[in-house]
Amino acid sequence: MADPHRADPRTQAPALDYSGKVVLITGGTKGIGAGIARCFLAAGAQVLVCGRQAPEVLPEAGGARAEFIAADVRELESLKALFAEIVARHGRLDVVVNNAGGAPHALADTASPRFHEGIIRLNLIAPLHVAQQANAIMQRQPEGGTIIFIGSISALRPSPGTAAYGAAKAGVVSLATSLAVEWAPRVRVLTVSPGLVRTEQSHLHFGDEDGIAAVAATIPAGRLATPEDIGNACLFMASPLASYAAGANLLVNGGGERPAFLAASRTD
Repeated sequence: MADPHRADPRTQAPALDYSGKVVLITGGTKGIGAGIARCFLAAGAQVLVCGRQAPEVLPEAGGARAEFIAADVRELESLKALFAEIVARHGRLDVVVNNAGGAPHALADTASPRFHEGIIRLNLIAPLHVAQQANAIMQRQPEGGTIIFIGSISALRPSPGTAAYGAAKAGVVSLATSLAVEWAPRVRVLTVSPGLVRTEQSHLHFGDEDGIAAVAATIPAGRLATPEDIGNACLFMASPLASYAAGANLLVNGGGERPAFLAASRTD
């Protein structure tokens, strides 16, 4: 008979210790990706970041620095070389954060078909190819692995000026639910969807400090997210604490955005 005084191991929360784990963050050299990299470094992981060009400064935390491997996530041969290099260096891959992406402002009626195709290729097709390459490695590992797609609030509400980007991110959310079923139980797939995040490029979207503050005031939390807010969410979702979360989409948005009708209303 079970000892009633012994703690149930299912209720003992494991620490977020990633020592010995190998983690890849695509686009992890700046912005949200760099914040995610710093969180995993602080937790003891061996972190690799990739991008088309080496940054002047690599993410650092806890006395450790990320490794850089040059790769263009839009090119399949480049991805194959990236994952082959990871296996050659470390022999395993435990977590992939599918972060690389983005889009400049462009109205849908004047943007070219080539522009739209490029945005969808970067934000939907490339993450699928990254996930395929990662899954092939993780399925061979007894411990499997976790693939986290970085989504966006743009997938869940209108995204004027970045319509193709919002559509691609909606595709990412759907994609993760399907891959979570296909690749279970060895590989866990899910999405973390940020709201508005303050990065080194925030001024391109919101203007000067007054503009950023005005945008932050529309968020219930009273501020924009930091890249580390998103990194901490990834740290949790990739951990044993979230081992039953698969196909999920975790919103990290500070409570969302206040509905426009509240500002327009003339009632008390």
